[in-house]
Amino acid sequence: MRNAQLKALFSIFMFGFLVTPKASAQIQNADVLNAPIDISKDFQNYMNTFYFADELTAFDPATGKGTIKYLRYNYKTRQAFNNMMMKPEVVPANEFPTTEYQASPELPFQIQFVSDRTIRIKTTSGPQFHPEKESLMLINGVAPNHPELWKYSKIEGGHKYTSKHGSVEILTKPWHVKIYDETGKLLTSTLHDSDLQNTYTPTLPFSYVRRNSDYSRSMGAAFSLEPDEKIFGCGESFTQFNKRGQKVVLWTDDANGIQNETMYKPVPFYMSSRGYGVFMHHSTPITVDFGKYYASANEMYIGDDEADLFFFIGEPKDVLDQYTDLTGKAAMPPLWSFGFWMSRITYFSEKEGRQVAKDLRKYKIPTDVIHFDTGWFDVDWRNNYEFSKDRFPDAQKMMSDLKDDGFHVCLWQLPYFSPKNTLFNEIMDKNLAVRDRKGNLPYEDAVLDFSNPETVTWYQAKLKHLFDQGVSVFKVDFGEAAPPDGIYHSGRTGFYEHNLYPLRYNKAVAEITQKEKGYTLIWARSTWAGSQRYPLHWGGDAETTNGAMSAELRGGLSLGLSGFSFWSHDVGGFATKSPENLYRRWAPFGMFTSHVRSHGEPPREPWLYSKDFLEGFRKADNMRYELMPYIYAQAKESSQKGLPMMRALFVEYPNDPGAWLVDNEYLFGSSILVAPLFEEVTERDVYLPEGTWIDYQTKKVYQSGWHKIKAGEVPIVVLVKDGTALPHIALAQSTKDMDWSKLTLKVYASDKTTSATAKVFLPDGDAVQEIKVTKNGNNFDVTSNPLKGKTTLKTEWIK
Repeated sequence: MRNAQLKALFSIFMFGFLVTPKASAQIQNADVLNAPIDISKDFQNYMNTFYFADELTAFDPATGKGTIKYLRYNYKTRQAFNNMMMKPEVVPANEFPTTEYQASPELPFQIQFVSDRTIRIKTTSGPQFHPEKESLMLINGVAPNHPELWKYSKIEGGHKYTSKHGSVEILTKPWHVKIYDETGKLLTSTLHDSDLQNTYTPTLPFSYVRRNSDYSRSMGAAFSLEPDEKIFGCGESFTQFNKRGQKVVLWTDDANGIQNETMYKPVPFYMSSRGYGVFMHHSTPITVDFGKYYASANEMYIGDDEADLFFFIGEPKDVLDQYTDLTGKAAMPPLWSFGFWMSRITYFSEKEGRQVAKDLRKYKIPTDVIHFDTGWFDVDWRNNYEFSKDRFPDAQKMMSDLKDDGFHVCLWQLPYFSPKNTLFNEIMDKNLAVRDRKGNLPYEDAVLDFSNPETVTWYQAKLKHLFDQGVSVFKVDFGEAAPPDGIYHSGRTGFYEHNLYPLRYNKAVAEITQKEKGYTLIWARSTWAGSQRYPLHWGGDAETTNGAMSAELRGGLSLGLSGFSFWSHDVGGFATKSPENLYRRWAPFGMFTSHVRSHGEPPREPWLYSKDFLEGFRKADNMRYELMPYIYAQAKESSQKGLPMMRALFVEYPNDPGAWLVDNEYLFGSSILVAPLFEEVTERDVYLPEGTWIDYQTKKVYQSGWHKIKAGEVPIVVLVKDGTALPHIALAQSTKDMDWSKLTLKVYASDKTTSATAKVFLPDGDAVQEIKVTKNGNNFDVTSNPLKGKTTLKTEWIK
């Protein structure tokens, strides 16, 4: 009897597990649909053939073009003391006829100079019969070449180019490319087989692999890593902040959470603490081993059959500026987008939307956007770009009324169409979806093919129809499941198009938004290099835990170090109802992010929690709205310089060794330091970079170094850099009702500080203006005001 009961209970448990949506997600590292492709496995397969870059056989200094000779290797195995060893050894050619193929091919190599800080290195593993004329990842389609900015000289054993910021040596045999900074410090170098003879660990040098299975090729660009070198970036990565010692797979993926190694927003770019950054200009799968397998080797395993690498020399700000000059800087979003976004899964009707708007004003929660998620269609999740007529009897009037009250409307949508979707047949008839090798669908759903201009035109017309009704912005959800084996209108397979899909998707929505509304704004989950041009992006489906809150910050910091100025996340987490104590601490963290939205499993509205929570949420929201002039000016400057609004400490303090070690606090703009509470505590350890810092809430003064700091009335630690005049505006319930003709400069200055500066960007302005104030008795007076006649400035010394 007992066994029968146990079997019954087990059956019930398994049934619940299988049918409960929250128990279902893609298992990582399993060979299932859309599992990330780890290219590094091909470089460890002893059945494949490897070609090691050996020597420079020709080079023209004037053009930067030459050829590299590659030697052929195979892994050979050897059993020793019950271990199977593998080591690459030179092998002869195995092709027949023997007269037709090279055992040691000589293949193209090129070096170009994009700027006096940016070097481009190109190698190929074979002839390129269909080269791309323009790249979607580059802002102008092609990269400029300015050889005149670098002076050439012949050196013993090779060639050298020098600019005012660094130098590059190209050595003939053994072939090396060595990159130095302006002081002569080696930043990084290609690895040759001779560099790896002092280890028993079989490590590949700069090389390419030829797969035994199909003769396809992929490049392995191996570069040196130096002791104590740290690596950051690679997109919105939620693992440990410093990527040194990690293997990162760059494949756009529905990560199903934010506490695992896969990414909604991979970006093939990283920067080093040694003073350089690298952009891997490819859309194929890429795996980078940052010293995980062998500590001194940075192995960039690139799915492409060529390697196209850009190196940027300088401190973090220089590197980000150069990288975004190449791939694009973020457009400046409209003022209202910086207000609070109210959402949940989901508001199902006009009645619900109007009620939440009414309650937001009733409870005095400043808000600018109301988001309708998956439920505004006739059938939840079945996106056909049409409001349900039963539940939204007059959507156009609803949006007009909401806008009069200071609310913009955001709508959810996605690019996948199930067979029951009313648009499915039209999409298929017009050939707007990705196809498989037979011309059918790779999946059951039709996935829009954004490489097809006709698809983009059709899709944008659907969005325009909604813009005409009063929609202000679209949530650009999903985009990570472009079929890897699909055949695209571009003529390429998903091996090349999968990672480009988010960029094409982001671009299509952003461009129709700009055309119809006059601003560039989306709310997107997936990205690739170049997506930063189309703000903004949010952090995916966070768990409702302390660990997720902490991981969200690491992901946001990493994305910011990958060229993205603007980023947000679901305040309180997404996956289940947010616990009140977590939501209380997460809210101010959200308020000190470039954009802020509460979203996830209901309830999300602050009045549906306790009275104390409601008051605390309101105070955090009020704090943000009063700081809007600071936020807006910092946003403008960030968009102009390619800087993240939420930035790692070392971006502003690259010469502070401690700043490179901190991943649980950040700078919000250039002058505010934020340390969220990731546990249910009232104080935390905070690292302060050089200088004096003043607590925004308690007014206490701290010097650089480690401190245990109590949070203020709003549960977060916020400090202001000494000598900062923070511009504030009178509280309003939406940005629409803000009075920019009167601003208060709250001066955060220690007793010894005699002057301070503020940065202000007016909604109708064309540039960020710097305002100077000077100490005069018990206050500070404005001594330089380029906004005179536009804005009245009042000063208040905070002490």
